[in-house]
Amino acid sequence: MAEPKNEDFLDDIATAEAEELAEELMDISEEELELDALRAERDDYKDKFMRALADAENMRKRSDKARRDAEQYGGSKLARDMLPVYDNMKRALEAATDEQKEVAAGLLEGVELTMRALKDVFQKHGIEVITPEVGDRFDPNVHEAMFEAPVPGTKAGDIIQVSAEGFMLHDRLLRPAQVGVSSTPAS
Repeated sequence: MAEPKNEDFLDDIATAEAEELAEELMDISEEELELDALRAERDDYKDKFMRALADAENMRKRSDKARRDAEQYGGSKLARDMLPVYDNMKRALEAATDEQKEVAAGLLEGVELTMRALKDVFQKHGIEVITPEVGDRFDPNVHEAMFEAPVPGTKAGDIIQVSAEGFMLHDRLLRPAQVGVSSTPAS
């Protein structure tokens, strides 16, 4: 009978070791679970931080672009309002006859100087004059067709008359050049 006691003793040791191991595993698994939860929370915060950083960078880029656009195109309303002044001064200079040029030479010289100063201001601020010529091809990106007429000796889409010059502000169209376009069909 001593042998069964011996085996019971071994069974008790095995059971005690198993219970101790189970407790350690439970402690380890609880620590692991807590560690996993902390890792997940860390990863979540890291993701939120990276997104916030990307949002801040995108906002900086958008504000830089908006600032550049404001610098380049902020005066476009004023520039558009100045275009009729340019047109009227040009018409005044073109309308002056030779007789009037002799009589009012000083006045016309003042208008020419003012026109030159206006062109210099336009150039300084990136405003370019679009000056199409008769015979050029109509380009809807920079020209506005005021009328179409069949004109012998031209092809459809050729400019046959320039009514008003157009203007670009850097790479944006302020006003299209106003032109007449040939509608002569190809023979």
